[in-house]
Amino acid sequence: MNNPKPCLLSVRTNYPKFSVTERKIADYILQNPTKIIHSSINQLAEDLKVADSTVFRFCQRIGYKGYQAMKIALASEVVAPVKDIHEAVEEDDTPDTIASKVFRANMKTIEDTLTVFDEARLQQAVDMISGARSVHFFGSGGSSVIALDAYHKLIRTGLNVSAVTDTHFQLMAASQLTEADCAVLISHSGSSKDILHILNVVKSGGVKTIAITNHAKSPLSAAVDTPLYTVSSETEYRSEALSSRIAQLSIIDVLYVNLLIKLGPEGQKSLKKMREAITVKRI
Repeated sequence: MNNPKPCLLSVRTNYPKFSVTERKIADYILQNPTKIIHSSINQLAEDLKVADSTVFRFCQRIGYKGYQAMKIALASEVVAPVKDIHEAVEEDDTPDTIASKVFRANMKTIEDTLTVFDEARLQQAVDMISGARSVHFFGSGGSSVIALDAYHKLIRTGLNVSAVTDTHFQLMAASQLTEADCAVLISHSGSSKDILHILNVVKSGGVKTIAITNHAKSPLSAAVDTPLYTVSSETEYRSEALSSRIAQLSIIDVLYVNLLIKLGPEGQKSLKKMREAITVKRI
């Protein structure tokens, strides 16, 4: 079996589906990729206290013929030259060089996110949003900006959408939602206390839930009806959460365009009304 995805991305992509033992292997690979490429299957199995056959089956599960094939793929990702793709910014880089590296890193984040994008989940999210009485976007910290961007885009569709950034207002709004509504919760880590509090409130009201979060097991991704995932890498000057913003914005764009198409003439009518209304703001 040929795996079109990079090894580490394949591990992250499949992580939510892994068994407890498989997650043990996955965690070890993600945390020790350099050590893996210098270890035999017997050494890895011994370190993890699992059978060689368990490691072999894990390699097949993520799309490789066996352990050696996985090691070769992993080695191509962890060697030094590849790090340049992930924005290896140096202190003596020129502004132009830094700009080039940041742009390449952003493009890589979008490409990796597209690789793990699930069409079925996207369709579920579009159907949930378009069929809801109202749609509320929730995000705390940096994710609150993404929630506001979602509101800014989706209000053009004519759907009843809202987003507030104050955590008290968010809880108040969440408490009024019912099974007729939809809540979109945005959190890179999926473990933000503020977002999880909101999740508990909306779930108690039977609200339909969508998450935009990092592609890994988290309390948020495990509890919502439909998770939409991003993939990003951490670098010396930018955290993984900061890198994920561009992917989160892209997912909002994807939802917006799909919703406009689904809404058809009504969506176009709403878009036209919005454009006419804001023309007075232009010179």
